[in-house]
Amino acid sequence: PSFIGLFNDNDKTGSIIGLLIGIGLLLGCQDIIRFDLIWKLAFPVILVVIGLSLIFKDVLGDKVGSEIKKLNENNNSKNSYCATFGGQKVNFDGEKFTGTSVTAVFGGVELDLRNAIIEEDVVINASAIFGGIDIYVPTNVKVKTKSMPIFGGVNNKVNIKAEEKKHTIYINGTAIFGGIEIK
Repeated sequence: PSFIGLFNDNDKTGSIIGLLIGIGLLLGCQDIIRFDLIWKLAFPVILVVIGLSLIFKDVLGDKVGSEIKKLNENNNSKNSYCATFGGQKVNFDGEKFTGTSVTAVFGGVELDLRNAIIEEDVVINASAIFGGIDIYVPTNVKVKTKSMPIFGGVNNKVNIKAEEKKHTIYINGTAIFGGIEIK
C-alpha cells in the first residue's frame, strides 16, 4: 500500500515512512540488519522524513500553494483578526472582501462571508493554535485549501456542485492542536 501511495497520493510523507519501515523490517527478517538497530533508528528516521517534507513542501510545489503565494503578494488588504483566550465574530455583511488573516490562540474566531461581496480570487490565511476557526463561505464560490495540521485538522464541508463558480477562496490553514472548519 505504501508503494502504491507513492504514485496515487498528493502527500507522499506517510507512504515514504511506511515504505522505510517495511524495508527495515524486511532487512531485519533476512538477517541483513539486526532488529535492535532497526528499533534504534526507526524514530529518528521518521522525524527526519517528516522534517524534510515540511521544509521542502513549498519547493516541491503544488498548484494551490503557488496560487496562494501569488495572491498573498498581490493582496492590498491589511485585515487581520485574532482571538486569544476568547472569541471573536467577524461578519462581512454586504462588504467587499479582499482577503484576510485569522488567528485563534486558545480561543475561537467565526468568520462569516456568506453575504460578502467577492469580486476576485482571495486568500484567507488561518492559524489555529489550541483554538478553533469557523469560516462560512457563500455558495457562489469555489473553495480550495492548503493545510498543515499538527495534531489538529482542517475540515472543508463545502458542498461541491457541478455548476460553474465565479471566484475561488483559497484557504491557507495551519492547525496546531486546533481546528479550522469551512462551512
